[in-house]
This record gives sequence, C-alpha cells and structure tokens, in this order.
Amino acid sequence: MGQTKILLIGAGSTSFGVSTIADFFQQREMFLDSTLVLCDVNAEKLARVQRLAERMNDATGRPFHIESVSDYRRALEGAQFVFASLEVDRLERWKLDWEIPFRYGIRHVLGENGGPGGMSHALRTIPLVLGIAREMEQRAPDAYLINYVNPLSRVCLGVTRYTKIKTIGMCHQINKGFSRVGQVLGMTPVVHEHFPQASIVRELKTRIDLKQVGLNHLTWMYDLRDKATGRDLYPEFRARLEDMPADWEPLTRRLYHAFGLFPDTGDGHVGEYFAYAYETSDLQGYDFEGRAALSADLEARVERAATDNALRDEFLHAESGERGVNVAAALLNNLNAYELNVNVVNNGALPGLPDWAVVEVPAVISGAGVTPLRVPPLPAAITAVLNQQVAIQDRVVEAAVHGDRQAALQALLLDPLVPSYVAAEKMLDELLTTHHKYIKFP
Repeated sequence: MGQTKILLIGAGSTSFGVSTIADFFQQREMFLDSTLVLCDVNAEKLARVQRLAERMNDATGRPFHIESVSDYRRALEGAQFVFASLEVDRLERWKLDWEIPFRYGIRHVLGENGGPGGMSHALRTIPLVLGIAREMEQRAPDAYLINYVNPLSRVCLGVTRYTKIKTIGMCHQINKGFSRVGQVLGMTPVVHEHFPQASIVRELKTRIDLKQVGLNHLTWMYDLRDKATGRDLYPEFRARLEDMPADWEPLTRRLYHAFGLFPDTGDGHVGEYFAYAYETSDLQGYDFEGRAALSADLEARVERAATDNALRDEFLHAESGERGVNVAAALLNNLNAYELNVNVVNNGALPGLPDWAVVEVPAVISGAGVTPLRVPPLPAAITAVLNQQVAIQDRVVEAAVHGDRQAALQALLLDPLVPSYVAAEKMLDELLTTHHKYIKFP
C-alpha cells in the first residue's frame, strides 16, 4: 500500500462525488494514508462535498488526507488514479438531445448513448475527457484514468485512440442484469425500477455467476450459473422467461427471441440501438424533472450531513453499486481480482470485433494492470449488430476530436434510427447550432 494520490474530477456532483468518496472509506484499509483530491469548477458544490468528506474522515480515524482544487491540472502531478465523472449542463443539454431528433422523425427511447442524441452527447463529452487525458500525458503519464463519463464506449475510444493513458471505463449497468435475472429466476420480486437496490444486487451476486459481454449498454448474457455449484441456470432462465408478465422488458425479450442471447441492460439502454424499439416504448424518455428534484434533495441532505451524525453515517455506509474503487484497490494492492466487466481496448478479447474497439468484458485486475479475459465468439448476428455500432463510434470519435461535420453526418447515416438523408443533414445542423458552445466544431 503506502500513500497514493487519487484525483476525483467532478467531485462536486453529489451523485458521483459523495458515493465515490464513501466507497473509498468503505475500502480504506486498501488506501491508508492516501490523499483524495476533490475537484470541481462549482465552488459551492465542491465545498459542500468536501465538508462531508472531512466529516467521514474524522468518523473513521482520518485514514485519508482530503484536499480540494477547482482546476484539476494543479493536482495531476504525482496522481496515480484519476476518476472522471463530469458533464456541462447535463440535464438541460440531454433534454435538447431528446427533443430535437423527434422533430426529424427519430423515434428514440432515451437519446443519451445511442442514436442521434448519443452522437450529440459524445460530441460534448469526448473533448472534455480527452483534454484531461492529454494533461495526464504531460503531468501524470503513468496514472490510470477511470472513466464514468457517457457515452462510455465512445469517450474511452477517443482517449485510447488519441493518448497513451491507461484507461478503464466503468459502468454499473450490469447490476440491472443481476436484478433482471433474479426476477426471472424467482429470487426477487418482479418490479420496474431504474436503479436496482444495491443490497439486493449484492445478495444476488453471492448466488449467481453472470457473464456478459459486448459494448457498453449493449451487452449480452452468454453464461449463467449457480455460483455455489456451477450448475447451468440458462435453461431454467429461458423457460421461466416465457412466464414473465407481458409488460416486463418487452424489447429485451424480443431481442432474446430473435438473437438467442439475453441483453441484460434493460429496455431503455438497449433500445437506443434498435430502430424498432419505439414499438415497445412509451417514448416518454428520461424523467428530467424527477431527476432534477432528486438531485436537489440529495444536495440538501449532503448539506444537513455537515452537522447531522446519523445522516453522515448513512452516506458513509451507503452502497453505491459502482466498482471503480474496487478496480483501483486491485491495481494498487495486486489483488488479482476477478472483475465482472470493464470497458477496455479489445485486442482480441471479443472475437469478431476490431482490436481497437472498446469492449465490455470480464477481466483480472492486478498490479500488472487490467487483463481482459478472452470470451467465446458471440452469435454471428449479434457480432454484426456490435460491428455496426463500432463503425458508428469510429465516426463519432473522429467528428468530436477534429470537429469534422462530414464524419458526424456519416455517423448519422450509419445509424439504424435515422430513416432519411435530408432529416440527417437538417438534424445535424440544428444539433451543432444548439450546442455550439460545448463542442469543438468550427
């Protein structure tokens, strides 16, 4: 172990900052005497989270040194891990990504990671994270970048293609896979939830060995076993899936019947990549108002935790469901830990996809780094679906990095959600105009 410098960029976000800090405290034995540097451009939010972090530190015997900065570049020297979770006006911009494509006949279900909305989102976030990685090359070239920023595959591809920084993309969506499997197998009640309860997922992980692979938010369950005995649970899962209520993940079930494997991220996320997802969706999209209210409530609770010990301890012991801190602990302490999935450069781990593609696969994490596990080839039709999205990701990255309108147009014309050339051109122009302050286009 020993002292380690860990930089959290976007720490003022109560959803990312507080939960990630709590994850470090829950694994503090792995990071004793390390420095947590909290970074955010919003001084008020940063101060609020830092107060809570200091309170957590006092309550646990001060295992960490806590610092804060408004400019991450000031803290990069000597950093061994950089966690990134940042956006600019996330909900406001996402809502525009959702609304604008509808005017051009795009019937999409979320508009965050796939389709025209996902492209527009990536044009804003790829330059942000790539800028961090380029600064890391100058100031902390040996540090790991642990990225939470969406669209995850596209952001990670931009960084791995244009820098030498060791990059790991982390997503909690596999938790939904465990939740869905638990419901089908009768281990948990059938409910419609956006975020599965972390305690339920933790229990399911002790009983189920779930293996999934693919691209972020477009992963497929290729093996399912009883964790204690190794018994193959996929036959039972397939049989019981037919008895689930008709309104339970209807798109996911269609894809399972058509392609032969179960997509395990839920209808909302997987629906971003299929033109016919609208047939089973209410097309209401994300609950922007509800999320804004939830964020405001969370910020108020973090503020109260500055003086309320019970609330401080509630945050301290809450389960985030994220695994980025687990990965950092395994890298730092040479744990040779099996990780359910990471987003890394393929290099042959997932057959049938380009070596340069960023794929989501299981891995072993040790002091030697992240070693992706080679997985069996997926069915040909699924591999074709993934390659189509990889081609789109390639064009989106080039558009974002170089401000290339032609590459952006190509990404739209390759996208199965876009039915018209004329619509693609007009929609692209409106998206670029609407977000011109946030993207690297001339």
